[in-house]
Amino acid sequence: MKFICPRCRSDLRGISENELLCPVDRLSFRRVDGVWRFLLPERESHYARFIADYETIRRMEGRTSSDSSYYRALPFEDKSGNFSADWKIRALSYRLLEQIISPNSQIIDLGAGNSWLSNRLTLLDCQVHAVDLLLNEEDGLGTWKNYEAKFTPVQAEFSRLPFEDGSVSAVIFNASFHYSENYEETLAEALRTIRADGRIIVMDSPVYHNPDSGEKMVAERKANFLAQYGFASDSLRSKNYLTYDEMRELGQSLGIRWQHVKPSYGLRWRLRPWLAKIRGHREPAEFGVWLGARA
Repeated sequence: MKFICPRCRSDLRGISENELLCPVDRLSFRRVDGVWRFLLPERESHYARFIADYETIRRMEGRTSSDSSYYRALPFEDKSGNFSADWKIRALSYRLLEQIISPNSQIIDLGAGNSWLSNRLTLLDCQVHAVDLLLNEEDGLGTWKNYEAKFTPVQAEFSRLPFEDGSVSAVIFNASFHYSENYEETLAEALRTIRADGRIIVMDSPVYHNPDSGEKMVAERKANFLAQYGFASDSLRSKNYLTYDEMRELGQSLGIRWQHVKPSYGLRWRLRPWLAKIRGHREPAEFGVWLGARA
């Protein structure tokens, strides 16, 4: 895939193997430590606090490792043992992707994090660009060094992607769509990059029937972060959850036909809504995979 300027969408001129220039905006984009930097300079301050907060929380939660085998085992094994339940959900979602994604597909992995998904899809002979804001070598794009598979790490934001129109087979939001500050704008940008027969895939974002339950979840999350870390991690205007009605409305307004597929997480998981109701608790989040195609 050929890069374009994320600001004006002009073609870029190659200056060297590790530098591209936009002849219109006179912006230079460089590859540093193996990661292409396409986050626009005027957007760096917008994300600075979010990145700092997010990295602090992830590090304190124990989501990083100095052992390459930890990353290579994901999502099927959490060698740290800290988040095995979470990775079970990721693994089931990935198994669904394996049935959907064709070899040699061109894929954008949005919210790639430690790039476990980019690694797995590259092993399926896909051409993958791992996109995230984080650059660190423990939980961000710098983790590419832990993998033998060769994918392309790219720092960019959801709404300003440095990829040509109609250039990819699929855009996958990897447990990340709920971090978007504008769902419609983010999906429109994803639609721009996929081919006519391409897919938008939203996986492992929390979804609710009742938006009040989503708001309660967000409030609980903020209170928990304040108690544990001393800050709420709410610098972005992200909603942090989806609703079924909202996804239907987004599909109608943007011309996306959605299919929501939920893997079987076991009996205990299926009982969660019933137990929450009799205990007077909020509706628990559902996850799964949203498969989107042009209507």
